[in-house]
Amino acid sequence: MTDFITMLKATNPIVMTVANTITSGDVANGLNAIGASPIMPSAPEEAEAMVNIAQGVTINVGSINQEQFRQSQLTCDAANSQGKPLVLDPVAVASSPYRSQVVDTLLGDYNFSAIRGNVGEIAFLAGVAWDTHGIDAGGDEVDFEQLTTIVKTCAQKYHTIVIMTGEIDYISDGKTVKSVPYGTPAFATHVGTGDLLSSLVAAFLAVAPTDEYLEAAYQAALTFALCGQKVNDKLPGQWFNGLLNELYLVSNDKINRWEKEELHHG
Repeated sequence: MTDFITMLKATNPIVMTVANTITSGDVANGLNAIGASPIMPSAPEEAEAMVNIAQGVTINVGSINQEQFRQSQLTCDAANSQGKPLVLDPVAVASSPYRSQVVDTLLGDYNFSAIRGNVGEIAFLAGVAWDTHGIDAGGDEVDFEQLTTIVKTCAQKYHTIVIMTGEIDYISDGKTVKSVPYGTPAFATHVGTGDLLSSLVAAFLAVAPTDEYLEAAYQAALTFALCGQKVNDKLPGQWFNGLLNELYLVSNDKINRWEKEELHHG
């Protein structure tokens, strides 16, 4: 298994995020902690120049407006033409017609390397009926078969890798489905942890060959879930700082050890 964590920390890939203004600082600090170099421009006029220096790109529609939509389009144009990995975070895609139209246009016009969203967002994109509430996943009674069908359907529909996060994370390229059964309820106490994971996925893809994008996306989700779970203090005021510390200290050996411990205790 390729050690993407070591590669990331050794090469410090520049990750450009068209950011959710509510969470941009936390996303930048999380990227910096794990070893990536975050840039978060807001001017459409410099979109192409910023993509030129980036190794990975994320489009987050959390605070989308007309100017940011134009910036997103120019950013996607540049990322696709330069062959840079491009990740979409369709925040609350079902919550308004405008937001749905923006995401539909981006997915129709550009090739995304990965999409990262919660169950409600991914189900909406897949065309599967689901109870969504803004950024929340919705739906209480689900089973493994339902969830794997949703993530595979979305991946097949958009010919990309989909990372669907929740109590268990599911990652699929439309054929294979990988799962990450780790994490902590503390993720839900801090706004923007999903946004951070989307940009972390871009960082992992930035150091991966295209034929290993599925594994890289899986390792990003696994690393994030285990780092969050291993923070001792789960109170909101301390937990996120602890997550940053774990991302800073994480290694492939540590992830392997943690996973073995979880399998043993499970």
